[in-house]
Amino acid sequence: MNPKAIFNWSSGKDSALALYKTLKEDRFEVTSLLTSINKESQRISMHGVHVSLLEKQAESLGFPLIKMELPKEPSMEEYREIMSKTTGTIQSQGITHSIFGDIFLEDLRKYREDQLKTIGMNGVFPLWKIDTTNLIHEFLDLGFKTIVTCVNETYLDKSFAGRIIDHDFIKDLPENVDPCGENGEFHTFTFDGPIFKNPVDFEVGEIVKKTYPKPKTNEIDQEGEYVFWFCDLISK
Repeated sequence: MNPKAIFNWSSGKDSALALYKTLKEDRFEVTSLLTSINKESQRISMHGVHVSLLEKQAESLGFPLIKMELPKEPSMEEYREIMSKTTGTIQSQGITHSIFGDIFLEDLRKYREDQLKTIGMNGVFPLWKIDTTNLIHEFLDLGFKTIVTCVNETYLDKSFAGRIIDHDFIKDLPENVDPCGENGEFHTFTFDGPIFKNPVDFEVGEIVKKTYPKPKTNEIDQEGEYVFWFCDLISK
């Protein structure tokens, strides 16, 4: 019997490819998808995707969905309380592993593994250290379809928001941008592919600009804010 695992689902392409590889390898029993939600906006953090589309995704993928709702700016105490409650639910189901779509960010992996270690769980990283150019081409060749829902203006301009990722998209990326957006250059919503029972229907809405203050220790940018462009997706 395979050990039980929860899959940390962001709604984007890396999650979709990592889930595909996990199911293909058949080493774990994936019990459900876990996604962090902004409680106020009911959208996935940074991806900007509304929970209604997330629920459609989970339904098409055939997995129960666990939504971890977080305040807009949670205190450490609030975050720990919510995490503790979520973790309790997960562990009560006999789940021993947590699967992520991370590729090469060492600090992020260490943080995840350290957090899991405190509760006696193990992290699994199906895409770890695979070349990101190879990954994005594999993703497309498998027939996955994904749309860019958020871009960081530090790396990409507004025109990239709302684009479907294809081979032309990859060619248009500046040299300093990772083809999988692993450094946070862009985020996506995957709406079709080999692990979906049916495509997730949506309409493309408006492109919205949002700004977030930079840490006070950052002295490079005098404006002191990050600029992001979000493409709103509307559930049909």
